[in-house]
Amino acid sequence: MQEVHTRSHMTILTDPSINERYERALEPVKKEFGKHHPMHIGADELLSEDGEFVAKSPIDTRIVIGYFQKATQEHVRKAIDVARSGFRDWSTTSYQSRCSIFEKVANALENREFELAAILAYEIGKKRTESIGEVSETIAFIRYYCDQMRQNEGYMRLMGQGAPNEKCVSVMKPYGVWAAISPFNAPIVLGNNMCAGALLTGNTVVFKPTSDAPLSSLRLYQIYREAGIPPRALSFITAPGEVFGKEVTSNPSVAGIGFTGSKHAGLRLYKDFAKQQPWPKPFVSETGSKNPCIVSEDADIDKAVAGVLRGAFTFQGQKCSATSRVYVQREVYDKFVDKLVAKVRELTVGNPTLLSVSNGPVINARSVQNFRKSIDEATKAGGNVMVGGRALSTGDFRYGHYVQPTVITGLPQNHHLFKDELFVPILLVADYSDLEDAIELANGTEYGLTAGIFSGDKEKIEKFFNGAESGVCYANREGGATTGAWPGAQPFVGWKGSGCTGKGVGGPHYLLSFMHEQSHTTVEEDSM
Repeated sequence: MQEVHTRSHMTILTDPSINERYERALEPVKKEFGKHHPMHIGADELLSEDGEFVAKSPIDTRIVIGYFQKATQEHVRKAIDVARSGFRDWSTTSYQSRCSIFEKVANALENREFELAAILAYEIGKKRTESIGEVSETIAFIRYYCDQMRQNEGYMRLMGQGAPNEKCVSVMKPYGVWAAISPFNAPIVLGNNMCAGALLTGNTVVFKPTSDAPLSSLRLYQIYREAGIPPRALSFITAPGEVFGKEVTSNPSVAGIGFTGSKHAGLRLYKDFAKQQPWPKPFVSETGSKNPCIVSEDADIDKAVAGVLRGAFTFQGQKCSATSRVYVQREVYDKFVDKLVAKVRELTVGNPTLLSVSNGPVINARSVQNFRKSIDEATKAGGNVMVGGRALSTGDFRYGHYVQPTVITGLPQNHHLFKDELFVPILLVADYSDLEDAIELANGTEYGLTAGIFSGDKEKIEKFFNGAESGVCYANREGGATTGAWPGAQPFVGWKGSGCTGKGVGGPHYLLSFMHEQSHTTVEEDSM
């Protein structure tokens, strides 16, 4: 992996050349805004008779990112038919050739890294370290998956003999047409994971991004096509979620669905797909979480505060891995809260393209409403807003969607805010007396994506690892208490209501989610 794609956020903040290249990309990208974009179905560029929707920047809603098509169910059906017609050619393309195409994708992403980072800043309000980091992570994912395909020789394995003269081989084969549905918070990297996972293994894809982040997803699609992905192997659809979901769950030509988003939407899609298809079909999902962190009395409190701060408030808490609740042992509770609140007060809210700003906007007006509603519910239930707690709507914040990073203490631990994913920068802090109780509290939701602990006791850490009902667990991680998984290092996998495959993105088993096994047996004649 190249050094440029393992650089830390601190390197990005302090390296003049990186910052200069990012800032040079901002103005050219703005010139691309406000255009009208067609759908791409096979080789065709299509407009919709249902018209367009407008995508606006959460930084300033007067900035129009672009106009995109409202696809109809018939458009989605046509894209599925095109993908089905292209499946035979793409699935029989050698895995070596598919890897070569994706290496071109990775190289193109590397060449356009700062352009794409600038788009992410304006389109979803992501600050420079996170925008550049997302593109870097996407490149690392692609190269890791190509390495996995090659190391496993396309997932073909010679088996033992079932009988004399038999040659037995296990082969992993693609399913067919996949629908890939990506979220707003990491549209390039998460869209890429589902599309690359399906395409690299020989499937064809109909790709629908969220309506909150269509431009960055369109750029990803265009890079795929320019690198050599055939037109019938990948289509790009912008459609209302209900329209797209209705067709892909009921269409018998759809072989699998990849989804990243909310648990509510994911479970509805999963159930509809299972109910309407003629036989069970794969559903690869990651559906959010309510990620806990435990702070023990023997923890390094400064490191714990740093890790929780980064885990809770980077990208305004709009990460499925965001630290959203912290359980602190009573002996160090006041010390931890005081230090954390002091650090949160130092966070600056504003335009995320500015180097001095630590927190940008939330994605849309619904998120601001959710923030206000959650603060109101918490205070009515006895919670104490230690810092933050306000939506910002005057002065420089007038046209954007801005809220303050918030820490709340004193909320009853059985309150639904301790269990429900909010996807806004609200962190709940509670105390505990015994590690067993803390682990039980940490596990006390329907979710199970990430979890963290800070402790100087190896036995406590091992107890946490053994007891945590989460797919990704961290101990003493100052860089992010529950965030920051990297491809090839930390497979990112959800348990319980956070996922359904048990195989993490960026791990050695992820590509297997997009294939099923076929056994080949050939009886060979005796050589005399």
